[in-house]
Amino acid sequence: MEDLVTARLVLHPLSAPEAERVAAGEPGDGDLWAPGYPTDGDLVGARRYLTTCSITGDPRPFGAYEIRRREDGYAIGGLGFHGAPDEDLRVTVGYGLIPSAHGRGYASEALRELLRFARARGITGVRGDTGHDNTASQRVMTAVGMRLVGEDEQLKYYRIDWDEDPRAR
Repeated sequence: MEDLVTARLVLHPLSAPEAERVAAGEPGDGDLWAPGYPTDGDLVGARRYLTTCSITGDPRPFGAYEIRRREDGYAIGGLGFHGAPDEDLRVTVGYGLIPSAHGRGYASEALRELLRFARARGITGVRGDTGHDNTASQRVMTAVGMRLVGEDEQLKYYRIDWDEDPRAR
């Protein structure tokens, strides 16, 4: 599977061996990791992807992606799908960056590209969530067109839906 490329980033789809290295926190030969990568969130995402691979097979292209800077190739975070689309062709996403990459618009740029990618593959809606105190993530989801659809004591829930259902064509 090919990388997704934006103006400043490369979203690299992780293979199972790459995800194993991320989950272990041990780079392999040729891996370029910025200081602070992988974060705890990256470890969780890599493990989720590996669990999905072991239970239902590799969900790519709806798997985990490493966020790399185009300028130097260093991994600065991760994002991806929490699994294959459901019966209504909806997916859930998550993302995160190392602290030194915060505040530069990378998360919005990466998530915007992942949403574009999902929509081009027939996905009808994308969900995401964040803690009440994570205002930066709330701004990211709002910036890419997701809207707040609910909340509970722990989380705020966001979603974007596209009207067209490719099965209706």
